[in-house]
Amino acid sequence: MTKTVNHWIGGKTVEGASGTYGPVTDPATGAVTTRVAFASVDEVDAAVAAAREAYATWGQSSLAQRTTVLFKFRALLDANRDAIAELITAEHGKVHSDALGEVARGLEIVDLACGITTQLKGELSTQVSQRVDVSSIRQPLGVVAGITPFNFPAMVPMWMFPIAIACGNTFVLKPSEKDPSASMKIAELLGEAGLPDGVFNVVHGDKVAVDALLAHPDVAAVSFVGSTPIARYIHTTASANGKRVQALGGAKNHMLVLPDADLDAAADAAVSAAYGSAGERCMAISAVVAVGSIGDELVEKIRERAEKIKIGPGNDPTSEMGPLITAAHRDKVASYVAGAAAQGSEVVLDGTGHTVDGFENGHWIGLSLLDRVPVTADAYKDEIFGPVLCVLRVESYDEGLALINASPFGNGTAIFTRDGGAARRFQLEVEAGMVGVNVPIPVPVGYHSFGGWKDSLFGDHHIYGNDGTHFYTRGKVVTTRWPDPADAPAGVDLGFPRNH
Repeated sequence: MTKTVNHWIGGKTVEGASGTYGPVTDPATGAVTTRVAFASVDEVDAAVAAAREAYATWGQSSLAQRTTVLFKFRALLDANRDAIAELITAEHGKVHSDALGEVARGLEIVDLACGITTQLKGELSTQVSQRVDVSSIRQPLGVVAGITPFNFPAMVPMWMFPIAIACGNTFVLKPSEKDPSASMKIAELLGEAGLPDGVFNVVHGDKVAVDALLAHPDVAAVSFVGSTPIARYIHTTASANGKRVQALGGAKNHMLVLPDADLDAAADAAVSAAYGSAGERCMAISAVVAVGSIGDELVEKIRERAEKIKIGPGNDPTSEMGPLITAAHRDKVASYVAGAAAQGSEVVLDGTGHTVDGFENGHWIGLSLLDRVPVTADAYKDEIFGPVLCVLRVESYDEGLALINASPFGNGTAIFTRDGGAARRFQLEVEAGMVGVNVPIPVPVGYHSFGGWKDSLFGDHHIYGNDGTHFYTRGKVVTTRWPDPADAPAGVDLGFPRNH
């Protein structure tokens, strides 16, 4: 019998009442292992109501109380790394080491939230006029919501809620319905850490739940990570309903390889960044731009490495890449490779027929490498979100830069070179929010913010870091004038001389 994942509302598990459920599969076997309850509008209302009630006290709680809970949560999260990683592997399919890395990156943001006291310090200017002082403070928003994707079911929620609740907000999470169990484990750990009931809530579901959060009058802000079309919809809809929004969208991340680069290092980086986590990450390198005569040698080095990657179940310690999340997604990824030659690309590696012995019903696909890809090809234009790497050829740095900047996406990018001047020019001239220099996946550490440009971000705030604190708080400026105690009315003696 399959297990059921229900909601977490008001500090406890709440059975789904809508009667609607979604299947959760083990990507390595294709078998349905779990069903997840889909929330109705009424159930979303109940979660928001629990958060609103909790905000009445949590929003007034001391910084010491909040950070005490977060420190306890951090310890529990650290102790349960393997258990969370196993849940991720079972429902997403990524290999255990990838899943552990995801938890570790989420822990970085919990670390940041534990030190929120420094981030929330205000400013003070004294004596701006006679006996007038001006101070700036930041206060929480109220109930905030997070809508998160399937590819990082633990990390992306932890990009949001630790900072949100550290700032004094309460939180409603709508995780991906494809791999919901990690979020429930996190909810249980927060409760064990002493987080008051209702401060953190989880509702599962589909567009019904999403739209209910976007329209709810008691939700002050919405954070989202996912594809560009949905990010645009989230931003437009939530903004129209008067909410603060940060909506991170899709990507087509380029890696520019100059003729002076260490080609072995560049090939290692390209394989890791393109095929790690089966390419299901918004910071994957999906386009290598080879400059000048090094293209043939670079493609051959990538091919040699890609052919050695071992594909298998995520819980097999020898596996280096797991399956894709669903059979439908696998088929969509495969379609880009199947149509590549007709659109002008050279298919160096075709991974579409890959299977794993003993797991024939899993959502398997091998590594694909496309060379001399034209910018008009679908494989280049679209975010594939799978293990397909496109190589494009250009003659110069300027041509490569222009190609990258012409993309509608601007999430992350990288340059591989030994020339510091070239790297400096690139980091200033490229139109992307995150840049790597000889670093293929430039995901910022927790105390710097994550976010792209152009169609990779909708809203004014990047996520976590200083931007995260600013997003989950609003500023207030207080101007104060106090009469001098020496000017007290006659008959009131405060002990101050009156001859000032």
